[in-house]
Amino acid sequence: MKKVINTSKAPAAIGPYSQAIQANDFLFISGQIPMNPDTMEIIEGDIQDQTKQVLENLKAILEEAGLDFNNVVKTTVYIKDMNDFASINEVYATYFSHHKPARACIEVARLPKDVGVEIDAIAVAE
Repeated sequence: MKKVINTSKAPAAIGPYSQAIQANDFLFISGQIPMNPDTMEIIEGDIQDQTKQVLENLKAILEEAGLDFNNVVKTTVYIKDMNDFASINEVYATYFSHHKPARACIEVARLPKDVGVEIDAIAVAE
């Protein structure tokens, strides 16, 4: 079984991809950036504000699929500046306080819309 997951509570895809694809018990969520789903504009603020918006976008997609952060088994965090690592982790830890999925964190040269952080996720229904 394969199903496209889409919600207006997270930003619409800005390219030829889906917000998420549910394949059997797995949910593959595309990378989310700090975009306000209502305005489709990048939010104002520092890297912690950006990280919070990214995680709120992930949360909305998880909820649309009937899941939450406890179902997440793997994330990839893409950051523009490794100096932001600790600040991003501070916010990230508030969303994954009890359950800590596997994770990779990669510094990249550039992200869509020149944002500071992007996160994708894989979740599994229990």
